[in-house]
Amino acid sequence: MKSLLTTLKGHPTLKAETTYSILFTIGFCHLLNDMIQSVIPAMYPIFKESFGFTFAQIGLITLVFQITSSIFQPFVGLYADRHPQPYSLSLGMCLSLAGLVALSFTSAYGAILATVALIGGGSSVFHPEASRVAQLASGGRKSLAQSIFQVGGNGGAAIGPLLAALIVLPYGQHAVGWFAGAALLAAVLLLRVGNWYSLMLTGPNTPLRNRTITPCTLPRTKIRHAMWILVVMIFSKYFYTSCMTSYFTFFLIDRFGVTVQQSQLCLFAYLAAFATGTLLGGFLGDRYGRKYVILFSIFGAAPFALALPYLNLFWTITMSILVGLIIASAFSAILVYATDLMPDKVGMISGIFFGLMFGLGGIGSAFFGWLADHTSIEFIFRASSYLPLLGIIALLLPDIRPAAGPGLQSTEHTTH
Repeated sequence: MKSLLTTLKGHPTLKAETTYSILFTIGFCHLLNDMIQSVIPAMYPIFKESFGFTFAQIGLITLVFQITSSIFQPFVGLYADRHPQPYSLSLGMCLSLAGLVALSFTSAYGAILATVALIGGGSSVFHPEASRVAQLASGGRKSLAQSIFQVGGNGGAAIGPLLAALIVLPYGQHAVGWFAGAALLAAVLLLRVGNWYSLMLTGPNTPLRNRTITPCTLPRTKIRHAMWILVVMIFSKYFYTSCMTSYFTFFLIDRFGVTVQQSQLCLFAYLAAFATGTLLGGFLGDRYGRKYVILFSIFGAAPFALALPYLNLFWTITMSILVGLIIASAFSAILVYATDLMPDKVGMISGIFFGLMFGLGGIGSAFFGWLADHTSIEFIFRASSYLPLLGIIALLLPDIRPAAGPGLQSTEHTTH
């Protein structure tokens, strides 16, 4: 058994430069993790048709999943800042594996809530440490590293509905268990990442041991003010995208009469554009500054979001792709901007913002489900389209100069 674990962990090379092998591995595992999670909203039409769930019940499933994905993340991140746990990455994936297997066999509403909570808990363990690994492997290119990590997650979220259309919808709920193989693969790969991370923590001459952290020089009041603005940005982005992710298929079916499979393919187009926009935002954030990427990403998506509910099928799909492409780049920029403000608390900040991402997304899904039951699917799309307009307050963020050191190192920030 010891020799098997040694083989799985591998023998990584420790360097201060950008470690693309680790970035792409952690990004691929993020893809597998979020692909697994995206199966849950992709199954909503099955739940509604097979079990007669209301939109409010579907929204509550998302709320439970997103809350368990979010509520533990700041605590996991805070603990990881003080006591890093390299192999918790693999452990989190094993929790998701157990939840997947259980979900494929359960039919009771309470049991479904319990299984999605287990999958959400696995995600809560995975994200904060994975984000720390991405920044450690960045070699100073933190926006790019975070985007590589994040685009994996967005890619998985895009692939999930497509696989659901090809596998789960034709073969039923039991086919969800087939995704357990993806969780097992990710758990094995994360053993290797965990070994690299462990050596970075314990090696006598590693970049992590030799790093120095220079705190942000902005006044505390400005840092708090900037953090609250970032929270509003997360609210705007993820309340809107929760409506798109959870109810776009229902909107297309209700307004244009498309089939469930066709609606899933349209959702895939939106999520694929979302994944592409995430990677683009990483390049732009390192080059032009994260504040301007945040502003353009959210406020720049507003015209397309406002137009989407009033167009024909072709232009609705076109607008959804444009919205996904533009709005996606915000999260990586927001997260790196926040860790630049508090460079000594990368795990905690990552946990808070990943937690907000999932938590607000879940609350938004539950709210829009409740609102759709009392009004209509078309109404919630018209109402949610105003949310990206909140992006204009990104103009109030202070200008900061991105850090230019290796790994988690941060250099001094100055206001312009």
